[in-house]
Amino acid sequence: MGNPYDPYGQQPGYGQQPGYGQQPPAQPGYGQPAQPGYGQQPAQPGYGQQPGYGQQPPAQPGYGQQPAQPGYQEVHHHHYGSSGQLAEWGSRVGAYLIDGLIFAGPFFLLYILVLVLIGSGSGGAAAIGLLLMLVGGLVSFAGGLWLIYQEGTTGQTIGKRQMGIRLVSAQTGQPVGFGMAFLRKIAHAADSFACYIGYLWPLWDERKQTFADKICNTIVVRG
Repeated sequence: MGNPYDPYGQQPGYGQQPGYGQQPPAQPGYGQPAQPGYGQQPAQPGYGQQPGYGQQPPAQPGYGQQPAQPGYQEVHHHHYGSSGQLAEWGSRVGAYLIDGLIFAGPFFLLYILVLVLIGSGSGGAAAIGLLLMLVGGLVSFAGGLWLIYQEGTTGQTIGKRQMGIRLVSAQTGQPVGFGMAFLRKIAHAADSFACYIGYLWPLWDERKQTFADKICNTIVVRG
């Protein structure tokens, strides 16, 4: 039987006290889990187990929310009208010619008539010719305002309606209103610079815009 005071002897059994000079084995404190041995991984909570005290559960998506997908990017779409197709340059030219023939054609014929009356040498005929020119100018101006009103409120003049195209705001896809349509007509002066290059700009522009369209943020679409 070994010496109970021998530190190199046997370990105390159940109910026995450690020998003199020996340290009792460490006991885990209240509420503390036992530490794993050297080289062992700590146990992970299995399926259905609750996290330990002081640990936060993984965040769950809220009700009605979709979990985030990696690499997802929000895409903004431009409003290009009901059809979503930009009008071709040829359609715009056709609409412009139709509107010009309807309103500028009669005024041009009236102008030729006035020149004939003035060239006749008769004072009365010349006075009638000048009066007709004045009336014709007022009618053409009123017709131009009416075209601008139609284009601003509906997006279409007579020519645009015949060609199946429409002027809309590039931001909202809706008609721009009379004021913006009138401003766009004035902005066409920028299209006349450098040999009317602005009128040809839709041929290679990504959004098929003239300089006036870019100034007023408008586009011409099908439909």
